[in-house]
Amino acid sequence: MRDRHFELIDRIITATLKGQIRSKAQVYRMLREGLEPGTGELFERCLQERVDEVQSQLDSDDELKQAKAGRKQRALQTIQSEWERLQKDNQGSTFLSDLIQRLTAADEINRLTQLLQALDPNQGKILTREQLQLLIRLLDQKSSSSDDAISNVGELADFAAGLQHGLQIWDELDGNVVSWIFDQSQRSLGFGSIPGQRGPWSSWLKNVNDDSIRRLFHDLSLNQTVTSEGIPSPMSLAHWVAMMLVLQRLNLGLIAWFDNQPYDVRAGKRLSIGTYLTFTVVWSQLSNRFMELNQQHLAEGCFQMALQVLSRFAQQSYFPLYGGLFAALSDETLQIAIEYLDQPLRQAPNTQTKARILTLLGYSQRALGDDDLALDFHEEALDIAREASDRPCEIANLNHLSRTYVMVEDYEQAIDNGQRALILARQEGDRLGEANALANIGFSEVLLAQEENQLDPEQYERILDYLQRGLKLSEQTGDRPSQALCANSLGVAQVVLGHYDDAIASLKLGLHIASAIGDLFFQGLNFTYLAEAHRSLENLEQAVVAGCIGMYLLHQIDTEQWRQPAGIVSILHGQMGAEMFSTVLKNNRPHFLRQIGVDGYDFLPELVEEYQQSLEESLEDESLDEQ
Repeated sequence: MRDRHFELIDRIITATLKGQIRSKAQVYRMLREGLEPGTGELFERCLQERVDEVQSQLDSDDELKQAKAGRKQRALQTIQSEWERLQKDNQGSTFLSDLIQRLTAADEINRLTQLLQALDPNQGKILTREQLQLLIRLLDQKSSSSDDAISNVGELADFAAGLQHGLQIWDELDGNVVSWIFDQSQRSLGFGSIPGQRGPWSSWLKNVNDDSIRRLFHDLSLNQTVTSEGIPSPMSLAHWVAMMLVLQRLNLGLIAWFDNQPYDVRAGKRLSIGTYLTFTVVWSQLSNRFMELNQQHLAEGCFQMALQVLSRFAQQSYFPLYGGLFAALSDETLQIAIEYLDQPLRQAPNTQTKARILTLLGYSQRALGDDDLALDFHEEALDIAREASDRPCEIANLNHLSRTYVMVEDYEQAIDNGQRALILARQEGDRLGEANALANIGFSEVLLAQEENQLDPEQYERILDYLQRGLKLSEQTGDRPSQALCANSLGVAQVVLGHYDDAIASLKLGLHIASAIGDLFFQGLNFTYLAEAHRSLENLEQAVVAGCIGMYLLHQIDTEQWRQPAGIVSILHGQMGAEMFSTVLKNNRPHFLRQIGVDGYDFLPELVEEYQQSLEESLEDESLDEQ
């Protein structure tokens, strides 16, 4: 065998020197045809011996020998590169052969799961087009065999047909994955476009000929969700596999493009976050739809795809441990998004990935006003993060617990969790965690002191020092969500302490940052406390404007916290009277239109009326209870 390997190497070198080798592919074919399986290690030793021999010739003083050795060296370099390619292809072939064996051995219920696991990009490899074509051929061969031991070979044929059809559709889309970004009429990037007019779904729709995919893209572009119009009837397994491959490749293609934008790293990260979350939501919506159609196996396949997207997202350096969901899904109601994200997560094992996703769900639930559920999410995430030794995630959940305990007015627990987060963050050198911990401790202490009616000047200075250091640290780390939190915390503390002018400056800074990252939740909170500060300074008109915008923004993301600014606006409405209140709205109409648009402006009186009506109903209920 050793002699045969040397003969093959020398034959390729001789053919190269004679000019008979026209391409690397020719060398590849000669290696593939001339080598037997299981002899790779011996071939590598033989190849290295020839390399060493040529190197000794290159080191000689004979110029003729050196010239010939140089040509031999180039030939050997070609052999080495093509041998490496052949090894990779052989590994891929072995992987695919093993997959075929697993598919044929699996029962009908688990076959789709096996296929999706093999296509999961989290496994460390993404199958190339050539590997997918080989898989299709192997599936076709196995499905047409007469092996009676294989049950329901029709499924294997469906897999092959679906993958083939998916590749055909992908060919139509491959060159247009990001073309919509360069459309001159595209005012904003991402999935938050005007339904039915702009954005990726409507752009991709124009490049696809398949009716089922076109229907789905049209549904998503029009409704921003999956409805019965997008999936009107039960789908065949082959069509589902095609859809799966197309959506997976679109997701991976967009992420790859956004992640590699040097011109604006922050924008690229924000768009990547939005893409991960959007595809997770789409897969969850698809799962719900297939459940409605009584296609349980396809619904479970969709859950699997949602988990794959979430798992890949959780492994990224920019995974938002402290914020980002509100910006990424600003055109979806947050409650619906969280419900969809929560469903596939319940099936995930206790891993570092699950801890990070629970963190995201926890701070989202806090924004929605469900503090008890937020505490549950963060406690579970904290336990899993500790088991997985994921210190950044552990610190983040201590910080989120601190913030959530503030919301339930348990300030001592809030301070305790903030201090634990601060100690760990300093031990780990986690400057982002430290910034959040400083803000949380200061925020909690000012509210505890207010509750106990004890706030001496020395304590006041210490608290403000915590908050200002947190803001400075967050600015140094460049984490915009944390900057928004720290600026808001400082502003709220200054409102509580009665330092209204300082509060307005801090809250405007927080508002500027929240607007820059598109975080509706923090925009709403900053407007809320700006309204409170202006009301305390008797700047009633500015208080009305800020309160109305805060009320509308928080109502848009379905958080119960919209009632806080609504309460301020309702009080101002009573103080000013209906006529003057209406005049203030009209005089500030241009400002409202810039912030919330004409629909938001027209909705303001309705929101105020809704809040006042809810108060009246609450009073009636209390009266009935007393009777």
